[in-house]
Amino acid sequence: MAVAEENILEALKQVRDPELLINVVDLGLVYEVGVEEVDGKTDVRVVMTMTTPACPFGPELIREASRAIGRLPGVGKVDVQLTLVPPWTPDRMTEDARDELGMF
Repeated sequence: MAVAEENILEALKQVRDPELLINVVDLGLVYEVGVEEVDGKTDVRVVMTMTTPACPFGPELIREASRAIGRLPGVGKVDVQLTLVPPWTPDRMTEDARDELGMF
């Protein structure tokens, strides 16, 4: 059975930006989620960004996102890629993230 995109996004909500302490989904750092069924498992590809190109936590974000997705039942390979195009802007945040940061 395929792993749904909504389950992947829920798993990614466990990954927090180390500087802002908000999850990567609500921050709008996740740009793309792709799934492919291979040999009874769901391979997952995620494209995400960071809040700034100078963020030193890129490897940590990739590692934590891969772990969170990999814990989902039925997941096969996990490929998390970072991109800086388009650059992240605060308008990608959810209302919940804005509230947590006090941005009204």
